[in-house]
Amino acid sequence: MRELVYYAAVTLDGYIAGPNGEFDAFLVEGDHMAGINARFADTLPTVAAEALGIPQTREVFDTVLMGWNTYRVGGLPSPYAHLRQIVFSRTRTAEAESLEVTAEDPVAVVRRLKEEKGGAIWLCGGGALAATVADEIDRLILKRQPLLFGSGIPLFGDRPYRPERFDLVETVAYESGVVFTELERRRQGATTRDAGASILLSGG
Repeated sequence: MRELVYYAAVTLDGYIAGPNGEFDAFLVEGDHMAGINARFADTLPTVAAEALGIPQTREVFDTVLMGWNTYRVGGLPSPYAHLRQIVFSRTRTAEAESLEVTAEDPVAVVRRLKEEKGGAIWLCGGGALAATVADEIDRLILKRQPLLFGSGIPLFGDRPYRPERFDLVETVAYESGVVFTELERRRQGATTRDAGASILLSGG
């Protein structure tokens, strides 16, 4: 079965964007960018990858899910044209290459996608959508940025208090201060797995 992976940049105080969707403070230069380009090239906007000459093979993700605000923030009609893009909105619509806008229940969509053949499903954001499909998330890959926002859009929106356990898979720390942390959902009845690897990468 396909996995739903929430892959997102987040501040130290838990925000994926500022109060009005601001994200320009996130670090887009530094040694952590090599890690993104090597392992998660499919999460780059298609035009950006083409300009940088970075191949996008869809080996990790072949589908991306977005709320309307996340979709519109970059101003591109088809930001991830190399992927199947599904945008959730009850009131808006758009037409572009490989893009589908739907008012369907996001949980129902995710469950149907998981039954289909293909690669992992990337949950791009935003926080409200993440809160809605939180129970369907199999894996978290968080790019923790060395920033405090103070206020903004939380990683999981207004999700109510309900503790759920995830187990560490890997942590990679870069000299830029950005830390990649990968975690997987602990399934009911599962035992504690071995501690995940912790890696510190130093520039040469």
